[in-house]
Amino acid sequence: MPSGYDGFKYGADREIYSAAKVKALESLLIEKGIITGNTVDTILSYFETEMGPFNGAKLVAKAWVDPAFKARLLADCNAACAEMDFPPGMSGAEGEHMRIVENTPEVHNVIVCTLCSCYPWPTLGLPPYWFKDPTFRARVVREPRVVLKEFGVELDDSVEVRVWDSSAQIRWWVLPMRPAGTEGMSEAQLASLLTPEAMMGVATVTVNR
Repeated sequence: MPSGYDGFKYGADREIYSAAKVKALESLLIEKGIITGNTVDTILSYFETEMGPFNGAKLVAKAWVDPAFKARLLADCNAACAEMDFPPGMSGAEGEHMRIVENTPEVHNVIVCTLCSCYPWPTLGLPPYWFKDPTFRARVVREPRVVLKEFGVELDDSVEVRVWDSSAQIRWWVLPMRPAGTEGMSEAQLASLLTPEAMMGVATVTVNR
């Protein structure tokens, strides 16, 4: 999300209140012996170091340079993940059934979960705050062009906008368009251009000069 974005405004104590509720729930689960004091930190660390947007970036970069792999990724995201040197569990833990849709000059895709915050954790990591926000979830369905513009994505009227609803059954994400001027870049260099926002359709991929 662009720095300074204020599309979703709340009181200053919202984060403090939410953190207090989470801490209380965690303490209760520890007290009842359901989890240990290290459980939450271990899970968060796993999704910060093993399962995250760096995996999605590698998949997109490979698809940009390998048309055959791109076709396989679009046909079966989970099978394409199995071809990569990723940690075990890519098709589990919030990624049982992942699907990817391709942005083109004619079509721009954006992802939302209208019911909660279903998100492809193995390829994009933990869902960002804005993705879970009820305001985003409602508005992007009703007025996707307006919301995209607020994120900094301005599309020509000729471009069709398609909104995909993630769910517990299918976790959608986006194959962004490869930016011009990247023809000589390696896969690693291309992967460094990707952001979670671009792979959810609320940003485009740019090359910093």
